[in-house]
Amino acid sequence: MALIKLKTLEEYLQGVDDFVSPKVCLEQYITPSHIASQALYAVQTKYGDLEGRTVLDLGCGTGMLSIGAAMLGAALVVGTEIEPDAVKIFQENCNGFDLHNVDCVQADVLQLRDMYGGNRFDTVLMNPPFGTKQNAGIDMDFLRTGLELAHDAVYSMHKSSTREHITRKAAAWGIKGTVVAELRYNLSSSYKFHRRSSVDVAVDFWRFIPSSPGPRKTS
Repeated sequence: MALIKLKTLEEYLQGVDDFVSPKVCLEQYITPSHIASQALYAVQTKYGDLEGRTVLDLGCGTGMLSIGAAMLGAALVVGTEIEPDAVKIFQENCNGFDLHNVDCVQADVLQLRDMYGGNRFDTVLMNPPFGTKQNAGIDMDFLRTGLELAHDAVYSMHKSSTREHITRKAAAWGIKGTVVAELRYNLSSSYKFHRRSSVDVAVDFWRFIPSSPGPRKTS
């Protein structure tokens, strides 16, 4: 079950502020509210992985997934973001929604394993960089980190064109991965090099099960 209706969740998430000056090197795009609401609603209604759970949002940007998870009943949400301007907007968004169980930590995702040690979150969410700006493989680095920090499940968005590659990676890592939903990610023009007002990208929403769950993180 979910605490609020899907339509209501999407309407709330439409109020999440976007990046002011997005950094192309970090592939900063806000997750569209309709994509975030559908994905998070599936996480809760199909698997019950949000309500009452501790949630980690990797590369959280301005907080779209974190805020949505909190609205669907997460006990604690921690977003991690490397860029300070995004962290500031994240915090302003949380204040605007009067959320007190959501926090944002400025940190490099690749350093989180050392930060959190053996503690794990119930659920890890992410919409990682796709690795198209001279950072090939960053999406897999995010996913590997998420798998090491999740107790129950990792949910991640990846371009549908990488499905076979991710399937092979999951098999090599000995984990179970399932495409929960196929989404159409409409990216609005954000950078000067964009020649079209928007582009439609096919995106898979994956659910992964860590191979060896560790101790739960206590709130």
